[in-house]
Amino acid sequence: MDAKTLAAIDRSVVWHPFTQHADWEKQPPVVIEKGAGVYLFDVEGNRYIDGVSSLWVNVHGHGHPHLLDAIREQSELLQHSTLLGLASTASITFAKALVDKSLPGLTRVFYSDSGSTSVEIALKMAFQWQQQQGHTKRTRFVAMSEAYHGDTIGSVSVGGIDLFHAIYRPLLFDAHRLEIPGNREASAERQALNAAKRLFQEHGDEIAAFVFEPLVQGAAGMRMHTPEFLAELCALAKQAGVLLIADEVATGFGRTGTLFAMEQVGISPDFLCAAKGITGGTLPLAATLTTEAIYEGFKGKTDEYRTFFHGHTYTGNPIACAVALASLELFESEGTLLNVRERAVQLEKRLAQMAGRKFIRGFRQQGLMAGVDLGDPEGNAFLPNERIGHKVCMACRPRGAILRPLGDTVILMPPLCISSAALDELLDILNDAITDVLGD
Repeated sequence: MDAKTLAAIDRSVVWHPFTQHADWEKQPPVVIEKGAGVYLFDVEGNRYIDGVSSLWVNVHGHGHPHLLDAIREQSELLQHSTLLGLASTASITFAKALVDKSLPGLTRVFYSDSGSTSVEIALKMAFQWQQQQGHTKRTRFVAMSEAYHGDTIGSVSVGGIDLFHAIYRPLLFDAHRLEIPGNREASAERQALNAAKRLFQEHGDEIAAFVFEPLVQGAAGMRMHTPEFLAELCALAKQAGVLLIADEVATGFGRTGTLFAMEQVGISPDFLCAAKGITGGTLPLAATLTTEAIYEGFKGKTDEYRTFFHGHTYTGNPIACAVALASLELFESEGTLLNVRERAVQLEKRLAQMAGRKFIRGFRQQGLMAGVDLGDPEGNAFLPNERIGHKVCMACRPRGAILRPLGDTVILMPPLCISSAALDELLDILNDAITDVLGD
């Protein structure tokens, strides 16, 4: 089918996520047909750099033969088998490899299929474990300001972005909120730590767990904090008997320069939530990792009802687990983390050069996660209804790149395998798009 026909059918049957369709229906969509390496191709043959890794998931490039081979081989053996009362070769093998690669003390893997569900599982596990340990007052959670942990009810409850979730407030439980500066400024982080200390002193005995995005709050516009700050925050929580839930859905699998961001913090959490890059950007899979102590807390006699009554139909899907294992292998064989670190240096240098432009208010970066803030020449934010970030990202498309904004912050999250030349091309396109929309 041609692009026009596909667009018409799309408008008649598809409801897109995070999309205002009154706007969507006014413009011709880009209909992606295939991918190769860091590039996407639409049905008309136009090529685009995948500057957001297909929503932060692509690691080794589209169509990597090692990943495709893993999918093909596993699909010929077993497409799916439930983990309720059964086990499977692929889910066992990947769980062992993931535990071996993760932080010390994380020994158990509970599978699901999205970032939201991985966090939902951690919240429920933390709550139930505290109750079964006799800590019946511990019924609440602590989360960061401007947090985003997904779109299921529990994960929304610990989220903090009203733009996305304010309308659902009557459905949610209340969480304590820590005001996090998000700019890695030392005095602001010290002030936040003092406030956190007071919160844990006053309410620590009623808190089950502290849930956080380590180092980078992605959906909040790439708000960032230092490893030292997070380490102190985690220490305050642990002193109060509060469990730690590290949401590494966005930061995990190499995005920040280490396999997991918590490696830079130097602390093993009680739960680590992983999704997005877990399969290299091929198939849906998520994992909630936890400790032996948490796992043991759910053992008991049948009539004690200590079982974790939670599961998903496609939990531990063998094809997804097989390709996730293949992705981990590529981290070693292709030196993925080394490329991330080298490209991160290049990215920082280029962004620092661009920051001298009058329409760029600043940027924040950690590894291959970056946000470029747009504003007027006086350093003020644009009015929301001007939609400058959106216009800049749309101006990138005819030049050959897919980028997405969060407000007037343009997000850069290319595949971790991106070359030096392709990264330069992506930044050139962004620079020219800013000129297209705002002038010199």
